[in-house]
Amino acid sequence: MNKQEIGTFLLRVMLGVSFFIHGLSKFKGGLDNTAGWFQSIGIPGFMGYVVGIIELVGGIALMIGLGTRIISALLVFIMAGAIVYVKFPAGFMGNGEGTGYELDLVLMIIALHMVMNGSRFLSIDSKLRNLKKEQDSEMIAS
Repeated sequence: MNKQEIGTFLLRVMLGVSFFIHGLSKFKGGLDNTAGWFQSIGIPGFMGYVVGIIELVGGIALMIGLGTRIISALLVFIMAGAIVYVKFPAGFMGNGEGTGYELDLVLMIIALHMVMNGSRFLSIDSKLRNLKKEQDSEMIAS
């Protein structure tokens, strides 16, 4: 275990917490409302359900380190969509009428880091890899 692994672990967990909370707020506010809002800005309404589920379930998965690269790739696309469709007109820091896209960009870059590097420290993914290696070794030995 080194400092980089611990740092990446902290990024993974915080990314997971952030998206879990955002997903939870979509569920609490009603996914139908989220879908309606998506439609009002020109995005198909069903994507509100997709985004809410990815944020909620994906946030949990990131916190425990399950499917980190796949979930993070999905989050990169979600954040790119949020920036382009919602936040970009307000600018980087916001324009007094709406928030800017600086936080969305940071979350997208953290998710991209997870796609490129993964996060093995205290993750279920690493346990599954070790289990698969053991099974492969046993098959070769027999």
